[in-house]
Amino acid sequence: MRLATIVTPDGPRLHVRARSGYVDVAEATGDARFSSLQYVLESGLAAMDTIRALQDSDGREVEPADFGPATPAPPRILCLGLNYSEHALEGGREVPTWPDAFVRGADSVLGPYADLVKPALTERFDYEAELGIVIGAGGRYITADKALDAIAGFVVLNDASARDWQRAGSQWTAGKNFEGSMPIGPEVVTTDEVDVSDLAISSTLNGQVMQSARTSQMLVDVPSAVEFFSSFTRLSPGDVIATGTPGGVGFARTPPVWMHPGDVIEITVEGIGTIRNRIVAEEGAPGDWRWQPGAPLKSGF
Repeated sequence: MRLATIVTPDGPRLHVRARSGYVDVAEATGDARFSSLQYVLESGLAAMDTIRALQDSDGREVEPADFGPATPAPPRILCLGLNYSEHALEGGREVPTWPDAFVRGADSVLGPYADLVKPALTERFDYEAELGIVIGAGGRYITADKALDAIAGFVVLNDASARDWQRAGSQWTAGKNFEGSMPIGPEVVTTDEVDVSDLAISSTLNGQVMQSARTSQMLVDVPSAVEFFSSFTRLSPGDVIATGTPGGVGFARTPPVWMHPGDVIEITVEGIGTIRNRIVAEEGAPGDWRWQPGAPLKSGF
């Protein structure tokens, strides 16, 4: 089953891909609560079964511009860094022996085909092709062999990063949380529809393949990622786990390759889909701003 959040005159609404086009789930069921993916994830299997019955219907065609983030307001975005050995090595690091984790905020999500705004405060805007896990039932102390029971589905995401902000300090949070910097979608593909253990994953910038790998190359695979995060926090319906990016990112190239206004970045995960975003410049940002990596501060802390 493939679930998409579509922007309509009534706001973002959950749709299911049907025999033809997409069906508005709330409209088809007569239950307004079904307009929200979060409601469905919190309601569990019964809600999913209700939606599954709509797949044999005829829906409407949807323009790419009408797709919102597949997970519009995730409670949390839990991220793995350096989860492919090639990516760790290209950044001058050793292959990690412990998961490298960080967190994104919900306001960093963006639609799968929306314009991706390059922040005015960075000149080192980089791409990262990733597989995303959408938590369904969730829970605490979920062992790897039970992980699929806790997962609702999978998405494609671009963990777009302001590398200068990411590397200015010892923590990655600032470089990973510019508003609207993580396109996600185009659909949530449920676990019964795809086996994510060995899928092709790639990024393409202006038609040139930049990253090409397989999910089987992850150091921490999908079940282990669920087990790891649930070790120290209770996973909740709607949480997203970003599973890390393979080698080939822009900062590690000679010369470095950054995303600039006018560029088009595409991220594809086999069997799940492709997201495509045009890079545009940020408007209305202050031109003389104190906080810029590498620039002397105008006053002390």
